[in-house]
Parts: sequence; C-alpha cells; structure tokens
Amino acid sequence: MMMTPENPSVALIGPGAIGTTVAAALHEAGRTPIICGRSAHERLALRFDGGDIVVPGPVRTDPAGVKQTVDLVFVAVKSTQLAAAAPWLSALCNDSTVVCALQNGVEQKTLFAPYLSGQPVLPSVVWFPAQRQPDASVWLRAEARLTVPDTPATGVVLAALRGTRCAVEVAADFTSVAWRKLLQNAVAGLMVLATRRAGMFARADITALSLSYLRECLAVARAEGAILGDDVPQDIIEGFHRAPPDLGTSILADRQAGQPLEWDIRNGVVQRCGRSHGIPTPISDLVVPLLAAASDGPG
Repeated sequence: MMMTPENPSVALIGPGAIGTTVAAALHEAGRTPIICGRSAHERLALRFDGGDIVVPGPVRTDPAGVKQTVDLVFVAVKSTQLAAAAPWLSALCNDSTVVCALQNGVEQKTLFAPYLSGQPVLPSVVWFPAQRQPDASVWLRAEARLTVPDTPATGVVLAALRGTRCAVEVAADFTSVAWRKLLQNAVAGLMVLATRRAGMFARADITALSLSYLRECLAVARAEGAILGDDVPQDIIEGFHRAPPDLGTSILADRQAGQPLEWDIRNGVVQRCGRSHGIPTPISDLVVPLLAAASDGPG
C-alpha cells in the first residue's frame, strides 16, 4: 500500500496557463511548489473574477540545480514538450514520487513511460479554462477543477490540493470521464481549422458538422470502454453555445503562435483507435491530416 504523506512536497513542471493555476492554488494555501520551466520568470500571476494571486519565483530553468526529490510532480507541459521536460523528471523523482499529468488526451501513461523508472503516473482531466495573457499573466475564467482516477497514488494529489481553490474529484470510472473530455477537445480542433474562437459554434453548419464529428468520436470512445450516452454530443455542443464567444482553446493558441499542435493526442487518437476497432472515421480522416499539416508542415 502506498503511504500518503500528510503534507507532500510538490514540484510543478510547466508554468503555462494550467500550471500557473495549480501553482497559484498551492501557493495561496501555503504550499508553494518548486516551479520548473524553460524561462526564468520572477513571478507567476493568476487573475480571476474577484482577485489575483502572485506566486513568487524565480522559475527554475536548470534541472542540474535540483538537490532534492519530491513526493509529487505535477506535469503541465504539452505532450509535444514532454521529451524536453524529461530531465526535470529525472531530477525531481525518487522511486515513490507520484507524477500527475495535467495534460490532454487518454494516453498519459503510455506517453510518460519512456521518461520514468517505474514511478506511478496519475492521469487527470482538467476542466477549467485558463488563458495566457499578453502581459504573461494567466486569466482563470471558471472555477478550477480536476478529475483523477481512484488509485493508490491518488491520495498524494488529494493531500496536496486539499482546501485549495482547485477542487479534485475522484472518478471510479475514469475511462468514461477522460474520453468525454477528449470528445470536447477533439471538436475544439475545428477552431484551429477555422482560426476562430468559440463563437463559431453559433453557426448552424458548424453545429451540424460538430455533432457528426462527435458522434463519430463517441463510437470510438465506446469501443475503448467508455460508458457515454447518446446525449453527450449535444451536451458538448450546448456547452460551446453557452461559452463566451471569445473563449479560445490551447490548440488554437498554439496555432496562432506558430507552435507544434497536440493534434495526435486530441484528434489522431480517435482515428487510430477507430482503425484498430474497424470503425469508420470519415471526418477524422479529413480533420487529422489538416491539423497535422498545420502543425508539422511542410509548406
């Protein structure tokens, strides 16, 4: 049985929008984590409706400078940045360190395996929209909430985030929760192809296309073991209809910044899993190569 420390030591890799939100929640509760990233920011700033939190830095940039391991590492880098973050994992992890992936997709355990030496990987589903602002601060546009699976490693995350503004839910059927979020992320990929924000879903033709795509994704999710009802596509689209028209998504922000896109873990996975189950994915067969070309070129 894994022993859960009452006050686990915590590090965070990747102080982007999601990472800054979690770091700020920990700092506000008096549990400031070790913060690791590519750029030596002097501080992190999170603003939300009703206030702001400033987390003192600097952000550490050299894994060689880490002198002690920690109980819990939150990894908030994109899947496209995971290889570059691997030296941090080596520096921060001991044999019992729990690695919690604050990442998109349903394949975190597989993605992390090459960079760890048997440490438990705890996937999570991130439910809050957080956006990087021009001044490098982060705007949290809804209450912070994570969903994690019910495993022996889960207790460390619960202990670290107890009493913070980042709520943690434990799901007995994590597979279904993770695939439902993946459906939401997959259809958000259409925003990249249109270079538009959430307001585009107000169009009847985009709504119709999105529902067809989501039904395709739903068939694949069910084949992968997710228990999701027929109403899920409509629920997801209604969520986009209710969203602020200017709400973006991380993959759109990466496209606008000319960065590599997480097209494979958000969209390609539907196509790949569909093929493995013999499920036709005609919309994925169009969307995936377009997203891949937008990310990787050439041209």
